Amino acid sequence: MFAAMFNEKKIRVAILDMNEGLPNQGMRCIREILDQYRSKSNQDLHWDEFEVRVHKQVPDMNYDIYISSGGPGSPLESEGSEWEEKYFNWLQQVEQWNNDVHQPIKKYVFFICHSYQLVCRHYKIAQVVKRRSTAFGVFPIHLVRDGKHEVVFHGLRDPFYAVDSRDYQVIQPDQNKLYQFGAKILAIEKERPHVPLERAIMAIRFNEYMIGTQFHPEADATGMSMYLQREDKKQTVISNYGEAKWKSMIEQLNDPDKIMWTNIHVLPNFLHIATEHLQEMEVG
Repeated sequence: MFAAMFNEKKIRVAILDMNEGLPNQGMRCIREILDQYRSKSNQDLHWDEFEVRVHKQVPDMNYDIYISSGGPGSPLESEGSEWEEKYFNWLQQVEQWNNDVHQPIKKYVFFICHSYQLVCRHYKIAQVVKRRSTAFGVFPIHLVRDGKHEVVFHGLRDPFYAVDSRDYQVIQPDQNKLYQFGAKILAIEKERPHVPLERAIMAIRFNEYMIGTQFHPEADATGMSMYLQREDKKQTVISNYGEAKWKSMIEQLNDPDKIMWTNIHVLPNFLHIATEHLQEMEVG
């Protein structure tokens, strides 16, 4: 009876596409995760896509869950642009909704890579800067204390492996701002004591309903294999890390304990938590 009651409710997901009109494996992966979750959970789940940067589209408040994708380019140069203003207006509406005590059903948001960098810059909770070189490939991500208790990361190992693809990074957190927001750092780059560079912050819980990752939790072996074997991407990895590292990354794609483990845990966990909240509110 309980499941039947809830399954009658349509769950609406908005995907905010930040890829600036360029073809992207990440969008395919997000769609596939949503489709798989819909099938496994037997939920009446539907999604719409909004092209943010070219068509300046943003969703309204008629959605239950929002996933804001990664994307190309600088998260700094768009400051003050029309599309970014619309994007942050949407974010403010979500904040106002979630802060309204008269709105018991909250909106859940997941920010990926470029979106994560934008939000960190917007909230001024850390510095967003250009890297010395491109980070691209499959890398270990290390959980910090709060990350080990993060429900969205339930089932992950420490370290876990994820796809990293960026020219920018989030570093130097403002502890006072983090405290004011109630935000928590969840994960960082691999610790390298012999390298005198600050480790990038790879995941932050911004508040009870919003979480973001610098890495790509949606990435799967198929898309990453295609990407890594593109000549430009192959040369990026080889020039930065050597050919042995590139070959190792290709091999890791076939390891179910690496990026596919992350793929089947992070976003599905997020979706489960969000739909469980809707379920509780619907029955309550």
